[in-house]
Amino acid sequence: MNLVKIDGDSLSLEEVEAVALRGSKVNIHAKAVGKITKCRQYVEKLVDAEQTVYGINTGFGSLCRERISKKDIEKLQENLVVSHAVSVGPIFGEEEVRAIMLLRANVLAKGFSGVRLEVVQTLVEMINKGVHPVIPEKGSVGASGDLSPLAFMTLPIIGKGWAVYEGRIMEGKRAFNKANISPLKLSAKEGLALINGTCVMTAIGVLALLKAERLAELADMAGGMSMEAALCTPAAFDPKVQKVRRHKGQRRSAENLVKLTRGSRIREFHKDCSKVQDPYSFRCMPQVHGAVRDALAYVRSVLEIEINSATDNPLIFPDQNKVISAGNFHGEPVALAMDFMSGAVAELANISERRIAALMNPEISDLPVFLTKEPGLNSGFMMAQTTAAALVSENKCLAHPASVDSIPTSNNQEDHVSMGTIAARKAREVIANTEDVLAIEFLAASQGLDFRLPLKPGTGTGKIHRKVRQTITPMVKDRSLVLDLVKMKELMRGELDS
Repeated sequence: MNLVKIDGDSLSLEEVEAVALRGSKVNIHAKAVGKITKCRQYVEKLVDAEQTVYGINTGFGSLCRERISKKDIEKLQENLVVSHAVSVGPIFGEEEVRAIMLLRANVLAKGFSGVRLEVVQTLVEMINKGVHPVIPEKGSVGASGDLSPLAFMTLPIIGKGWAVYEGRIMEGKRAFNKANISPLKLSAKEGLALINGTCVMTAIGVLALLKAERLAELADMAGGMSMEAALCTPAAFDPKVQKVRRHKGQRRSAENLVKLTRGSRIREFHKDCSKVQDPYSFRCMPQVHGAVRDALAYVRSVLEIEINSATDNPLIFPDQNKVISAGNFHGEPVALAMDFMSGAVAELANISERRIAALMNPEISDLPVFLTKEPGLNSGFMMAQTTAAALVSENKCLAHPASVDSIPTSNNQEDHVSMGTIAARKAREVIANTEDVLAIEFLAASQGLDFRLPLKPGTGTGKIHRKVRQTITPMVKDRSLVLDLVKMKELMRGELDS
């Protein structure tokens, strides 16, 4: 995917990822050019007619009743951007910033925001030339959209603020000069159009969701390996069981687990063991992993709509000769989806940690305690499980929904807000923690399968086990697992498949 064309209507989540993570170039679709131009011409007519329109010749927020003279319209837009850039905290990574800029450009390309074509072209040029504004993470309440972080995104466009270019933080004006991009003087409506919308929370959410979807696949893989290492039965994954409940995610996970463990010599050797039922963390993997899949499918549906939506205010409809002040900037749809994703992905970590703990316990797994041959002298995977427990507990705090909170701003004009960007940032953290927990499970399950040799695991689990062992050696004596975890996460992000 070398070129992504934006038209405001057809951007995909995978295209966002391609631009953000893999450096795909961006272009404005020809049909968007006409929509942008037509809407801008209508805005200029409003300015010439000196008709009072919010965001064009009025103040903002609770200052909307303040009329601004025609001679001050450009200064109004600059003041808006400069005054609203008050975020704090660590800065977003360059990948997230690229996604933010792409989503903002795509919103403006819909042709309901009233900006000049060169505003969208400048955003695209910044993406293509690698000029990434410095955007602190904290400061958005999620309505009127992501005002403060998007103001930081806009500062370099007007020759202010800071940007990362060629790996260095510098003044925005200098970054533009080095990249041969011309700063703009914002005209009527343009400052507001650039900063008013849900693009920050949505960009974080898109990249987080794509990682979460991968984790759902990896959870089946790690769980399948753990199941074999602990001598559990795949009987609960029988298609007849899934048919009488019919959740799509459950069926998908059950099919994965059957495929992963097909042809297992470990299971054949132990099929007559005395176990009646396995612990829930093994037996109920399709129900839990599957429910997560279904939750992520909902999140995907929300984000697919949001990245192609007009989230500006006011919205301009030149064909109907209307300017409508409304609330598409409100991040509630994204906020609820992000909170849902946090809770769902946290469950992948919860059940994974229980499988890790089971592998450590000889009474459950029939494996050496803490997966070490010489317990006492060696602690084996004791602290790996403790770390997983710590991450799971942290996730429980992070999974508390941000969207149930609201605090009024702007003198009660903005009296209900979504906290969507906080929800998205929390979801991102939950996903990172869950990736670490699953990495620990892969290492522990691989160690457990080592103890089952010469019996071979299933076709899929065996393939994964071999890939792990090509990179990470078994723990024969105690060593730090930190580098093993780093290597394991690299495998999870690239080479593992069933």
